[in-house]
Amino acid sequence: MIDVEEVISRLSKFSYEEVLAYWVKSEGEEAQFYRELAERAKNLCLPESLVGTFGKLSEDSKRHAEELTRIFKETYSREPKSEVPPLEVMPVLDRFERADQVKEVLEAAMESELIAMNAYRTLTEKVDDPKLRELYLKLAEVERTHYEALRNEYEKLGD
Repeated sequence: MIDVEEVISRLSKFSYEEVLAYWVKSEGEEAQFYRELAERAKNLCLPESLVGTFGKLSEDSKRHAEELTRIFKETYSREPKSEVPPLEVMPVLDRFERADQVKEVLEAAMESELIAMNAYRTLTEKVDDPKLRELYLKLAEVERTHYEALRNEYEKLGD
């Protein structure tokens, strides 16, 4: 399991360049995570809206990763690299083998998005650089929209 406090501590010391590289990695891994959730949901014949939501989150994250990579390369003339584990990706795929586990998976994914959102908000208070603060606010907003999409699907499932 990811130590959120450790990640926050490490990120609070990062430069703008390092945070941007971290964000690229996070978005790339998140895209893969949601793509795999979409495939699993489809294979389990779960509602199309759920498959679509996972697919959309995957595409959004992939698009963010590509755009951020482009910005990073234009700014720093190299590929982005980060060793800090992404806050957003939790190991829930292993627990998603049957259709009756979908609520548990959604709960874990929503929790992951909330943890990330709150961590990024915390980081806005820990950094002095206004550019970094703005970047963390954007990260928090991205995670909030992901949480909302997942929550909507969770509510559709009802009891």
